[in-house]
Amino acid sequence: MFNLITSNHETEIIKLIDRIKTAVVADIAGELAGMIEKIRADIPEKKRISLGRYSIIKQIGIFIYPILLEKGIDAIAFGAELFRQSSAEPFIRSLGIQLISVTGEQTGELEEVLSFFEQAASDDDWVVRECSSGFVRKLVKSHPEPVREWYISMVKSDDPLRRRFASESLRPVADNGWLKKSPEFAFSILEHLYHESADYPRTSAGNSLSDWMRVDEEKTMPIVKELATNGDPDSHWIAARACRNLVKKDPLLVMDILKTDSYIYKDRKYYRKDYE
Repeated sequence: MFNLITSNHETEIIKLIDRIKTAVVADIAGELAGMIEKIRADIPEKKRISLGRYSIIKQIGIFIYPILLEKGIDAIAFGAELFRQSSAEPFIRSLGIQLISVTGEQTGELEEVLSFFEQAASDDDWVVRECSSGFVRKLVKSHPEPVREWYISMVKSDDPLRRRFASESLRPVADNGWLKKSPEFAFSILEHLYHESADYPRTSAGNSLSDWMRVDEEKTMPIVKELATNGDPDSHWIAARACRNLVKKDPLLVMDILKTDSYIYKDRKYYRKDYE
């Protein structure tokens, strides 16, 4: 992992932490926002596209957690204060969630930690929701079984944002590398969304299966075929979405699975007559 925090940044961050017990949280939040921009400006231009503010706050959270412990500052309490700063920049509020996540990963004390993720999953701000769906991944890796039960409650929630959060956070991205060896963990949770009718989580479920199709087609294909043929229009829609990458490789196979003579995804159009 490319280290975004230089020794100069570390010195400034530590000075900031030294003021936490006496300063107003809103002021600390503002200075942290300025720190994020300083770090971002120091990232080499070629790396700045792939290493944005999300990557910065991810590393800041990991860096300051042991320092907070050393100074007797409750990391969850401080993270919660940052998260609750409604007027703060969304990446600062997300940094609060990252601190809470690191604490849960290290201590295994999950009940309070996961309650904050529930709040973040339903947050009004898109940035907070997206960052949080990334920050929960290390927590899942460290404590898969306890977190699985929580995931089931999330995918059964009445809130479509929470259902989407569960799906998004289980996609087979780099931070979820361990899941690629155990896709059943993700599938056991995603299966509760296979009849999803709300657009936001339904799209996420289809996108997640599309990613899984690229990672492990052998295990994902039976799921997609079942969704395509179970008679539920929402399941069929998810199956079609799951084939958005496979169709580039084998259009006829996709059309056979979906029992259709055409496949259209955004500006890409495939017709059976063109391949037979």
